[in-house]
Amino acid sequence: MNRWLCRLTLALFVVHGPVAILPAAALPTPVSAFRLDNGLEVVVIEDHRAPVVVHMVWYRAGAADERPGVSGVAHFLEHLMFKGTETMAPGEFSRVVAANGGSDNAFTSWDFTGYFQRIAADRLDLVMKMEADRMRGLILSEDDWRTERDVIIEERNQRTDSDPGAIFGEQKRAAQYLNHPYGTPVIGWRHEMEALTRADALDWYRTNYAPNNAILIVAGDVTPDGVRALAERHYGPLAPSEGIAERRRPQEPPQLAERRLSYTDPRVTQPLLTRSYLAPERDAGAQDEAAALTILAEILGGDSQTSVLGRSLQFDSRVAVYTGAYYDGLSYDDTSFTLVVAPGDGVDPAEAEAALDRVLADFLAGGIDADQFARIKTRIHAGQIYALDDIDGLARRYGQALTSGLTVADVQAWPEVLDAVSEADVLAAAGRLFDRRRAVTGWSLPPDGAAAGVGQ
Repeated sequence: MNRWLCRLTLALFVVHGPVAILPAAALPTPVSAFRLDNGLEVVVIEDHRAPVVVHMVWYRAGAADERPGVSGVAHFLEHLMFKGTETMAPGEFSRVVAANGGSDNAFTSWDFTGYFQRIAADRLDLVMKMEADRMRGLILSEDDWRTERDVIIEERNQRTDSDPGAIFGEQKRAAQYLNHPYGTPVIGWRHEMEALTRADALDWYRTNYAPNNAILIVAGDVTPDGVRALAERHYGPLAPSEGIAERRRPQEPPQLAERRLSYTDPRVTQPLLTRSYLAPERDAGAQDEAAALTILAEILGGDSQTSVLGRSLQFDSRVAVYTGAYYDGLSYDDTSFTLVVAPGDGVDPAEAEAALDRVLADFLAGGIDADQFARIKTRIHAGQIYALDDIDGLARRYGQALTSGLTVADVQAWPEVLDAVSEADVLAAAGRLFDRRRAVTGWSLPPDGAAAGVGQ
């Protein structure tokens, strides 16, 4: 099964391309929400253009909720959830979905774990029955968990340990978060993964997999009444768990000095500079700062031909062959804002970093080009309209938002919040963000690519 980590599919969640700017009242997709007596939150997104449905269950439990010493257990259990129940044999879940013309998969990130099926609308009852069954009825044999532990270790071998870019990203994230568990990789630290046990997986499962810690999202050719009836039939009988409380994680202390790291590896062929800053996430009822940072990322690095970094460093000075700016506001706790520069051939790394500093200083001093600001708003607006055609994307948008502490109302208000952002708002947010004393600067270099001042 092609399972993936949200960490490894950044493009799905990082705001780098078009984002939402469309008045909520203009959204043509009806969205309903209700809660079952056992605490299960349900969101229904209607789209009757095709007889297809996406059924997703999101748990408010991700890698950042793991207790110390068992990193990777959230992702480990994601794999084990396909091992069967009293009514289904190991692997039977996916075989039944495929036999009915559908597809299924799962994903884990720091703030959530999710499971989904895309299938014909008249098979919704079937997949809902199976998903509800494994919410409480998972069975793990000795062979099941040992085999799957080997699978996730091999996944780390292939996706992290064999990829210098992934290793660099993992090390840099650990430097970004000294105290918060966002600094621990979703897949886990290898030495802790190797020590994971059946008891660890079952403890995680029994603690977190319950209707009152989950969100059911159904999108497609359905009605709220129809989904409610099925949800009450299949999920309604499941008992809620006691002791599930609001998530409270260790937070970052104030950062008082810039952190720097330099990673060298003979497999690195292109030097890369990244600089990141802790940044506020989208908060329920208070998304203005996140909206300004979302647009700031577009202005600085959204399009290499028109962005501030692209025009200055790739085309005017030819210091870089690639630039980017990334901000992901959908996060339960403080997130990050990241700048990326890949120096051109023959460009000294220290020169590239100095050029980045000059561009940022000029931007803060000179302000935002009004025409560029208008173009970005138009592109974002168009992107939101196109996104309405993707029921999978809509379901993911609501699922990630709700597991990050937002509400349905926040998701629906987000386009208007973005639309209200002014040039002054963006500059003010940039001024609060860009302080080198609160930055983490990292270089990924080939062994002969180090330069004076880099990593010091």
